[in-house]
Amino acid sequence: MRKSKPKKRVILPDPKFGSVEVTKFVNNIMLDGKKSIAFDIFYGALEIVEAKKTAQDVSALEVWRKALDNVTPLVEVRSRRVGGATFQIPSEIRPGRRQSIGMKNLIAFSRKRSGHSMREKLAAEILAAFNEEGAAYKKKEDTHRMAEANKAFSHFRF
Repeated sequence: MRKSKPKKRVILPDPKFGSVEVTKFVNNIMLDGKKSIAFDIFYGALEIVEAKKTAQDVSALEVWRKALDNVTPLVEVRSRRVGGATFQIPSEIRPGRRQSIGMKNLIAFSRKRSGHSMREKLAAEILAAFNEEGAAYKKKEDTHRMAEANKAFSHFRF
């Protein structure tokens, strides 16, 4: 490679829970550099989750972590041209990208939901993902199903 790899940016933990994972999630929620509004949305959504959750022995943050695990895909399909044909080749996703895809799916599908505020929509999507339902969970299942269907082409892996 001609150029050196760029340095990894240091992400500071969030003020309330002290978690870097929460800060990454808030950075994905953030629009136009308005981080304090993004933190308000996330913390507000967790308060709604705390009020609506069914299991009393888990905290809202644990519900969010479990929901994030439930929507995080393990494999994806990539297009690869072999000869004249294009094949969908299943491949494992590296952990950083896996987490990023899970977060982005959870946020994107909560934005598409119907509801009054982003807090309510995000809380509803988190609860749906925690219960293994909802659009973000369905997206993960579809990705896995597609990879399973194209398993025959995995010998073309690059």
